Amino acid sequence: VNETKYKARSAATSKWMVLLARLGYAIKGVVYLIIGFLAVQLAVGVGGKATDQRGAIQTISALPLGKFLLVVVTIGLVGFALWCFIQALFDTEGKGRKAKGIIARIGYAAVGVAYATLAFGTFRVVTGSGSAGKSSTTSTQDWTATLLKEPFGVALVVLVAIVVLAVACYLYYKAYSADFRSKLNLGQLSAPAKKWVIFFGRLGYAALGVVFTIISIFLIVAAFQHNPGQAVGLDGALLKLSHQSFGQLLLGVVALGLIAYGIYSFVEAGYRRVGR
Repeated sequence: VNETKYKARSAATSKWMVLLARLGYAIKGVVYLIIGFLAVQLAVGVGGKATDQRGAIQTISALPLGKFLLVVVTIGLVGFALWCFIQALFDTEGKGRKAKGIIARIGYAAVGVAYATLAFGTFRVVTGSGSAGKSSTTSTQDWTATLLKEPFGVALVVLVAIVVLAVACYLYYKAYSADFRSKLNLGQLSAPAKKWVIFFGRLGYAALGVVFTIISIFLIVAAFQHNPGQAVGLDGALLKLSHQSFGQLLLGVVALGLIAYGIYSFVEAGYRRVGR
């Protein structure tokens, strides 16, 4: 059994899998750069839109050589999804088997499912067999409506909102502590370059924290008003932000944070410890 486990782990952390994972981090970077850039445009009033990962895929497909680019994107998204499943299954991040570690590994698996779904949607666009799928807000509203029909539906939606808020708090903690440094091999970089990497990482995680906070708040509103239409995903959260007092400024700051997260994802593609 141990030999089988060893072989499985070796295959999961092989040179090809590491390359796939690194491509996945880079593609994640591209996706967040597009989301952030479109949101910045919206904030300063020169077009743009509040969008999510699927919107970014549609933006890429509209580019010259869009289909070719989407093939690369699909491979990268599959690579990132596989890497998330490997993190969950083989505990490559050393999270352990205690409750906290199990929760972290379930988190990796959940992210893997999200990126696998996005990869499937992108593949459908490449083959012309469909769209990239529903927007994150539409999907959130759909499953919120499903939950609200169940016994204790309100409590279930509130529970999901609490989980989402816990994720937001974890992202704020990562931004504050900058503990993501331990996952990066930054030895070759100069001191100023390291500072920039930490700055981009912190700003990126904080921006994601804001997005998850907004999503959790509107899930609670949807639960207590018994109205799934109040629920939002990433695109809806950015739109809600733009409608607040000083909304353009708030949206601009968060949009720059999402761009920072995209840049940080490129750093991960090159410098993250992968495969060991």
